[in-house]
Amino acid sequence: MTMQGRLLISVYAPALEGDDGRALAAVREMERALPGLRLEWEVSKQGRPIALHQRDAWVAEAARRGEFPLLCNGDESNPVTITGLRRPASLIPGGQPQLQVHAKLPLDALTLMAASNVLEGVAKGTQAFWGHASPKGFGSEVAQQMRSAPHGPEYSPRGLPMLTPPDEIRSPEIPHYLGWLNYWSAATARTLGFPDAARDAELMSRARRTATGGWVVQLTDTPLDFNTPAHLAALLRAYERFPGIGGRSVR
Repeated sequence: MTMQGRLLISVYAPALEGDDGRALAAVREMERALPGLRLEWEVSKQGRPIALHQRDAWVAEAARRGEFPLLCNGDESNPVTITGLRRPASLIPGGQPQLQVHAKLPLDALTLMAASNVLEGVAKGTQAFWGHASPKGFGSEVAQQMRSAPHGPEYSPRGLPMLTPPDEIRSPEIPHYLGWLNYWSAATARTLGFPDAARDAELMSRARRTATGGWVVQLTDTPLDFNTPAHLAALLRAYERFPGIGGRSVR
């Protein structure tokens, strides 16, 4: 099967506190959300999968060291991976260390059906503040929105608003940017003022409440494509609705 692309999932959560169970919970929730997925291989320095005979114990031991190791599904033709990175307090909103978990999946029909549940599951497992799922290439577009100087341009080459660099955003609950599927914890939703019955009818038509009181908000019916005018317009409307995203203003 030829991979048509990749879906990237990222969530932003409090740093691991030893083996607090969240790393393994995120792995199990991801497996639960994607039928048939087993993340029971590590990856060698040469990039080859190595079977883990006691995966859960291996993840727990890594978590005790403050690590979220790279796991994969063992399929080199259609790899699925998940890993976490600890970011120091000096680089993180609010001055607290943070866990950033990143997953990559083939962008196929099965993933499209499960993407919302996968994002929610990883966010639930890590107790994330916020997160997103977007097609590969999304990061380079967001990079063009990052403000590098106080008096720089107000809009990116795509006409999207410029964003404050993440390390300058005041609170970990504030998303750095918008993606295709957006996970907002209950705290993040309150910070953003979502939902608002008078202003969020369009977003609510593609949003759902999670079991933990957060929201998964989908901006477009199909994965976000910056070359599709309707997608770009939907993204711009969402940025206009939530000026706090990207640290542009306080609600």
